Amino acid sequence: MIHQYKNNGYNIVLDVNSGSVHVVDDVVYDVLSLLEKETEEGRMEKETEALCVDGLKDKYSQEDVKDALTQIMELKEAGMLFAPDIYENYIIDFKKRETVVKALCLHIAHDCNLACRYCFAEEGEYHGRRALMSFEVGKKALDFLVRNSGNRVNLEVDFFGGEPLMNWQVVKELVAYGRSLEEPYHKKFRFTLTTNGILLNDEIMEFVNREMSNVVLSIDGRKEVNDLMRPYRGGQGSYDTIVPKFQKVAESRDQMNYYVRGTFTRNNLDFAKDVAHLADLGFQQISVEPVVAEPTDDYALREEDLPGLLAEYDRLAVELLDRRKKGKGVNFFHFMIDLEGGPCVAKRLSGCGSGTEYLAVTPWGDLYPCHQFVGKEEFLMGNVEEGITRTDIRDEFKTCNVYAKEKCRNCFAKFYCSGGCAANSYNFHGHIKDAYDLGCELQRKRIECAIMIKAALADIEGEESNEEE
Repeated sequence: MIHQYKNNGYNIVLDVNSGSVHVVDDVVYDVLSLLEKETEEGRMEKETEALCVDGLKDKYSQEDVKDALTQIMELKEAGMLFAPDIYENYIIDFKKRETVVKALCLHIAHDCNLACRYCFAEEGEYHGRRALMSFEVGKKALDFLVRNSGNRVNLEVDFFGGEPLMNWQVVKELVAYGRSLEEPYHKKFRFTLTTNGILLNDEIMEFVNREMSNVVLSIDGRKEVNDLMRPYRGGQGSYDTIVPKFQKVAESRDQMNYYVRGTFTRNNLDFAKDVAHLADLGFQQISVEPVVAEPTDDYALREEDLPGLLAEYDRLAVELLDRRKKGKGVNFFHFMIDLEGGPCVAKRLSGCGSGTEYLAVTPWGDLYPCHQFVGKEEFLMGNVEEGITRTDIRDEFKTCNVYAKEKCRNCFAKFYCSGGCAANSYNFHGHIKDAYDLGCELQRKRIECAIMIKAALADIEGEESNEEE
């Protein structure tokens, strides 16, 4: 299975099963287009060669087509084109293994000091009541994690909300407790924090920089965009409060191990301008993601918006390349892709591990598959005292992978998106083994742009190397 596309002047061919990426000339590109079609129809190799020569005789010479075919066959023999899919049996066997929990999303505060219009957590309430997690509940959550992590050494805990800084003292106490568990249990905690920044101050920044491996800073981009969607409860905008604080955090962390995270909606379909704005503010680690909302919401993305959104990603890719050429490069989360190593096979096939390796914990200690399922009682899996009591939910999530989803099987992006978000599938289709169609279209475009950027950066690095010589 291959995927071919043209982007920003590059002819790109992705061999889906091997992960090999090829930037090719027009002849090879056109021959491959015919070759895949003929191969799918089961023709023999010599018949295919004749069909390719005849089919392209008006564009290329016979010699050029045969040379292209020779290159293609060499790559095929090397396992870099038309590679077989060897992963389906692997994931079936992998999913039979005993599950260990490696990460928790601690809902340290079901409360918030903002009233973001698109918030799936309903201003921190998660379809329930406002509450702050006590130290005792958080302590039991960390004990649960250690107890259920098997031989795994590295464990992850994200302090989440609502707004976690509204329960800052408990955050600090839980970090200290987690550190106390590391040596006796041979564990290493990696703590992260997601914050809207309203309560950030120097004391918090100092602690965060010492103890948190990563920090997510929520901001949507331009002032008018951010303040429309991320106001205080009284309606005032939050931009002027958070920008200087976020800039200070980014600089204090040497522009590493953080990212500013925004959400674009139907109100800013020109979201590339928001990415550029955040870059102009000095942020070098940026994520601006599409909103997922009910179709009835006025800010929800619609199918009719897709052509413009796909074009916007192309514009953004060119913009980021231009900044890189000028020495002002930034990392855009959705364009970051590892073509050499990448995630392990299990991760590429089954995604984030929600409901199995990754769980969310409410302020009162209930366990859910992830933060986006919190409040949906049909997904209540247990609690931090008794552990997982609904093993049937866990087993259902264990079987969730790209081979369990019909929409994923023939999609070129399946080993990069890992089948998409289970919560989005459930919200739009009523079960976790489907896919959010609009999100899939955007994901495919992001992957195409990411691969194109890799190709362009290789050219830029080659030019820079030649100039040095």
